[in-house]
Amino acid sequence: MTRCRQPPQSGGNRRAKDAGCRPHLGWRRLGGNLVAPLHASHFVARHGSGEPAIAAISTQQHGLITIPQLGAVGVSAGLASARCRRGILHRVHTGVYRVGHESPLELADLLAAVLACGPTAVLSHRAAAYLWGLLPALDQNIDVTVLGNRRHRPGIRVHRARSIERRDLRGRARIPVTAPAGTLLGVAATADLRTLESALDEARIRKLITDDDLEALRARTSGTAGWSALNTLLESERGPGFSRSEAERRMLALIRSAGLPEPRRNARIHGFEVDFLWPDLQLVVEVDGYTYHSGRASFERDRARRAELGTIGIEAIPFTWRQVDGRPHWVVAQLAGAIAQRVTRRPRP
Repeated sequence: MTRCRQPPQSGGNRRAKDAGCRPHLGWRRLGGNLVAPLHASHFVARHGSGEPAIAAISTQQHGLITIPQLGAVGVSAGLASARCRRGILHRVHTGVYRVGHESPLELADLLAAVLACGPTAVLSHRAAAYLWGLLPALDQNIDVTVLGNRRHRPGIRVHRARSIERRDLRGRARIPVTAPAGTLLGVAATADLRTLESALDEARIRKLITDDDLEALRARTSGTAGWSALNTLLESERGPGFSRSEAERRMLALIRSAGLPEPRRNARIHGFEVDFLWPDLQLVVEVDGYTYHSGRASFERDRARRAELGTIGIEAIPFTWRQVDGRPHWVVAQLAGAIAQRVTRRPRP
C-alpha cells in the first residue's frame, strides 16, 4: 500500500521515498495531472533565473509563487521583501505571493491556501467539493488537509491526517485535491445531510464516482469521520422506495392537506408531459419515483427537460421520493414559497 508521508525536515531537495511525494517543492503529478507547487529547477533550465522563470512559474500556478520557488530562481528573502514594497509581489499567505496584481481569483485563492500549508497539503472537504463542482458556493474558510501537525492560518481550515494514499489524490486545475469519493467523505464529516445529499447527487450526475469507488474507499477508511452520515444516505438509496404513480399520489395528498392551489395532473405544456402544472403561474412540479440506481437515465432526461422549460420562463421544481416520503413538511414549504413568488410576479389584469 503506497502512502505519501511527511517529507524530511532537512535536505529539502532530496526526493522522498515515494515517487509521488516531493519535499520542498511538492508534488509534480497527481492522477496523471500536473499540479502545483511546481519544481522551479525545470523552469530555470528552460527560462533562466530571475524574471523569466518567475513569470513562467506563476503563469502555471494561477499567478502565484512561493518563497522556496523564488529562492530556487535566485530571488532571496530580502529581494522578495523589496519586491513586495515595490508592489511587484503581493502577500496572500505566509510564504505565498501573487505576482504583479492584488486581484483575488477563486482558483488562485484555493491554490494559495494549499501552498501556504506546505508540501503535503491538498484541497479537501467542502473546498474540494466546490472545485469538483459538487457544491455551488465556496465557504469563507478554505479546507486543506495536511499530514502531521500544522497550525491553522487565517482564512484556512486545516484538517490533519496520519497518511494520505496516492490513489485518493487528484490534480484539478493544477491544484492538488482529494479524489471525488474522498471529497464526499470530507463533506459528510463537516456538512449537514441535505448538503451531503446534494453533493452526492451532483457527483453521480457528473459521473465522477461509482458505487465501487465508495466501497473501495470504505474498505480503506472504515471508522473515519463522515462514514456514519454517508452510510445513512447510501442505505436510504437502497431502500424500497415507491413507484412514480405512488409518488404522485403522495405529492397530491400533501398539496391538498396544505391547502395549496389544485394543479393539473399529467398535463402537457410546450410538448412536454409533466406531473403537476399550475398553468396560470407557469409552474411545474415533477416527482421522481425511482432511486438513482434504477432511474439514472430517466433522471438525466428529466433534468434536460427542466432546463428547456426554464428557457421559456416555466419554473420546474423536482422532488424525489425520498423527500416526499421523509421530509413532507419541507416539500410543502418549498412548494408554497414557489407558488407565493409566482403569484407576486404575475401581472395584474
